Amino acid sequence: MTPGPGDLDALRRRIDAADRRLIELLAERRDLVAEVGRFKTDHGTPVYVPEREAALLEARRAEAAAAGVSADLVEDLLRRIMRESYRAEGRHGFRCVLDDPAPVAIVGGAGAMGRLLGDHFTRSGYEVRVLDADDWPRVDDLLRDAGLVLVSVPIHDTVSVVRRLGPHLPPGAVLADITSRKAGPLDAMLAAHQGPVRALHPMFGPTVGTLAKQVVVDCGGRDPDASGWLLDQFAVWGARTVAVAAPEHDRAMAVVQALRHFTTFCYGVHLAGEDVDLATILSISSPIYRLELAMTGRLFAQDASLYADIIFDSTEGLALAERYLARLQDAVALYRAGDREGFRRRFRETRDWFGPLAATFLAESDTLLAQARDRIDHI
Repeated sequence: MTPGPGDLDALRRRIDAADRRLIELLAERRDLVAEVGRFKTDHGTPVYVPEREAALLEARRAEAAAAGVSADLVEDLLRRIMRESYRAEGRHGFRCVLDDPAPVAIVGGAGAMGRLLGDHFTRSGYEVRVLDADDWPRVDDLLRDAGLVLVSVPIHDTVSVVRRLGPHLPPGAVLADITSRKAGPLDAMLAAHQGPVRALHPMFGPTVGTLAKQVVVDCGGRDPDASGWLLDQFAVWGARTVAVAAPEHDRAMAVVQALRHFTTFCYGVHLAGEDVDLATILSISSPIYRLELAMTGRLFAQDASLYADIIFDSTEGLALAERYLARLQDAVALYRAGDREGFRRRFRETRDWFGPLAATFLAESDTLLAQARDRIDHI
């Protein structure tokens, strides 16, 4: 029998009550996570333990299936909850991997990335000193007895800043940088400092709320044993390091960053030149196009100088962009000729190049699109 208006109101009240119980359970879980965070701080356990997360998700998926609840739904909810949990755990501080840590000097520490890392070092018990543009008259005082000198300045300034630091560096200090280009800065650090050197590239921006699950590329340097503690500290914060040689890193970044950002820039410029009505486009966009448009708009919401550095300072970026243009022109020629078979042939060749990852990316993007759809409905 179809429920009447009174029955429907009663059912809705029960749903509201169930939602309130969910909130109470989330609050209870938050408090438990806070206790876990304090334990991890006291005992030095990393924020992110992949094995624990994987086991938790597997167990909850099985329990959800047994209860007739979508396992994917439960996993989505738990991943969102855990992301907040990782943020919360760091608020209680982190273990310092050194028994007697020397000060950390961050060159460019007033910048966004410098502040992010400085905050993490501070919460781990290090004394953090900031050397910014106006602080060079005090450079010897700021670097005296430092155990780490971390260079966090714009790409185009990194080499010159490293050279300027050279005469002031304590002999035993670790000299490290975090720029997104590695070969040039690494050579400069090795020339400027005879002590330990580490070339790093955090693959995240300063707006991340937690370093849990973030990647830091390690391009080596000199005397890795003397700077290994730095990678251990990143691990305590929840990040994982991936070792890649500097030349290989720079070639990869030409594709991952320089070319990607340049093509996004071109697409945005093209849309503006076509004077597309964004309101209309958004009102009729599929979730996937809205995501693509969001990634384009995201670039233009940020600092033009940052992207100019990433694009123009790439030694291989221009050649990549020119080859991209040639392939785009080839594709346009297929379009102009109405060569559907040529298009399908190129499509199949590229699909074969992606191999099994094509299906993996399809599944991953389906999940992202479902989440985007949920979010878009509330904007």
